[in-house]
Amino acid sequence: MKINDIYKKAKLLHKSIVFPEAGFSDRTLQAVKTIRKKGIAKPILIGDESALILRDKSLSQFEIINPLTFTSKDEIVNCLYEKRKSKGMTIEEAEELAKDPYYFATLLVECGYADGMVAGAEASTANTVRPALQIIKAKKKGDIVSSCFLMFGKNKFLGKKCLILSDCGVIKHPNENELCQIASQSVETFEALDLDSSPRVAFLSFSSKGSAEDESLDKIKDAYEKFKRKGYCCDGEIQFDAAMVKKVYKQKCPDSPLQGNANILIFPDLNSGNICYKAMQYMGGVKAIGPILQGLNKPINDLSRGCSVEDIVAMTAVTVLQAKKEEK
Repeated sequence: MKINDIYKKAKLLHKSIVFPEAGFSDRTLQAVKTIRKKGIAKPILIGDESALILRDKSLSQFEIINPLTFTSKDEIVNCLYEKRKSKGMTIEEAEELAKDPYYFATLLVECGYADGMVAGAEASTANTVRPALQIIKAKKKGDIVSSCFLMFGKNKFLGKKCLILSDCGVIKHPNENELCQIASQSVETFEALDLDSSPRVAFLSFSSKGSAEDESLDKIKDAYEKFKRKGYCCDGEIQFDAAMVKKVYKQKCPDSPLQGNANILIFPDLNSGNICYKAMQYMGGVKAIGPILQGLNKPINDLSRGCSVEDIVAMTAVTVLQAKKEEK
């Protein structure tokens, strides 16, 4: 797969994506120009319109919303108040917090003024995720919000194949129920991105089908048993090579339905997931888009503070495709 494939799919959907960091992020401004030029999405910039246009006259072509002068500010404030009043928030506190660009942008998504949000180039994950959890919230009460990375690119091992790696960014020590949720959410992401193949889920481990014994394996086995009832092609507990290499699967677990061709890898904890995606990215030369947030009612995505302009553009296209999925 090439990144242009995702861009082409996003271009057909005409979604609006809001960028809360436009007022103070050079990378974001460069990215939104590319996004608009390629037609990937309709960018909505948060900031002071006069200051932004004075800085760059070409930004006069964009929709720019100032939280202080937004014509529907009362609706935004009331939405935040209703969401948080049970936690003790007053209307005055809601008015003040709604001025924060991250909260304001998240509220625009919740109230339907934008289809999704991309942020995180200039702030920690908490700035993006906290408003999302408080306002957008998980799809089901009590469910987790997890993350994944989309891995692809020129690599002899992968070829044209794409992988979803989960969770590599949010849930530190998932239990068996959370691992099962992460797998379900990763399948949803896989389908939203329309990756031209069927999801095949591997619950990864340091052992394959009882080749080793350790109490840490119990949650992996239990998660697999719960998830397989959903009817997807899956296997676990299974080692990386048995899940990904046909020659190895025939030797280690010839009865595996994955047949050495997994495309969604579920890691037992954040340590293993984060280490693997970075090793693949930097030593394997594979492209990584993420962390893509999963399990929210509407798409909000968090960038790495080390992201490039290209990363912001790619994450925007992913957010557009997630918005299409939520529409359904």
